[in-house]
Amino acid sequence: MIEISEVTTAAERAEFIRFPWRIYTNDPAWVPPLILERKEFLNPQKHPFYKHGAAALFLARRGGELVGRIMASDDPHYNALHQSNIGCFGLFESINDSAVAHALFDRAAAWLRARGRSEIMGPIDYSTNYTCGLLVEGFQHPPTLLNSHNPPYYPPLIESDGFTKAMDLYAWWLADPARAVQRLRRFASALKNRQLPTIRPANLQQVGAESRRLREIYNEAWENNWGYVPFTPEEFAYMTKELKPLVTPELVLIAEINGEAAGFLLCVPDLNQALRHVPHGRLTTFGLPIGLLKLLYHKRRVNRVRLVALGVVPKFRRSGVAEMLVLRIIEFAMLQKGYAGEASLVLENNHLMNRFMAAIGADRYKTYRIYRRALG
Repeated sequence: MIEISEVTTAAERAEFIRFPWRIYTNDPAWVPPLILERKEFLNPQKHPFYKHGAAALFLARRGGELVGRIMASDDPHYNALHQSNIGCFGLFESINDSAVAHALFDRAAAWLRARGRSEIMGPIDYSTNYTCGLLVEGFQHPPTLLNSHNPPYYPPLIESDGFTKAMDLYAWWLADPARAVQRLRRFASALKNRQLPTIRPANLQQVGAESRRLREIYNEAWENNWGYVPFTPEEFAYMTKELKPLVTPELVLIAEINGEAAGFLLCVPDLNQALRHVPHGRLTTFGLPIGLLKLLYHKRRVNRVRLVALGVVPKFRRSGVAEMLVLRIIEFAMLQKGYAGEASLVLENNHLMNRFMAAIGADRYKTYRIYRRALG
């Protein structure tokens, strides 16, 4: 018999956070999360999502043994914007057992029905502004920072519960940056008679003002995208605080035309390369900073970056802004600094961006999927 219980105590929350270690022990591609970061992410008193949304965590046990977990979340902002009635599931982990998966989804669905929702979608951790999507292609490759990873048996497990594809998202690998730069420089030369954007690195000494500027560009650039929900000021401040220790000014670029913000590009070092060396996701062991020292040691050896976001406000989309931003980041991060790079995640219906990535020689090497089904 499978028992589903809602997480209500600190001990249960710790079980929820630790459960993935059981699933991924023998998966060489998995990158363990930092337990400290997971605690903060799931803390309703600290995470700004809870200022406007709600979420619940559930554990599955069979014979007293922990066999699965899931989060259900409800974002009224999303439903108001899209005129929908959807709730989300996220942080799904389960042994390879359809009965366990069904029990978890059934409990998440019941929680959402009690809040008046008629459809469930995921995996989405709170909203599409956070980690989302189930890996369906590219299992052999380790996840980059802020992207998910899961066993190959998860897609059929979820589909067996009646879920169908809502949207795919792609990860592109910039396999030949020199070729990409060559093509982008040809494009830039064709624009020489136009007014090209001015591109500058973000001023991290004025992180508050820059953060507000980036949020404004983001919300305007993404507003017509599938699954979009605007960042609240509190959420963007939270994200800025999380990313600030990772970024360098040269990897956060802002494009301006006539002094007006036209677009931005956010690229981050792939800290997952260092996190995979932190034992058990802990920065300290028996009071000693063993994990922290390992993290700092391997952080210096990170040789990959992830292009996390590229946004251009609509009226400047035919001004070469996106192309110039990508050219600048490839020249600096890959040709000058020697990083390898991934661009993700790109919606499958973002045909312009997908054609652009293919045109500069990038390889589509991973596919993530968001599922949905009626609650019934």
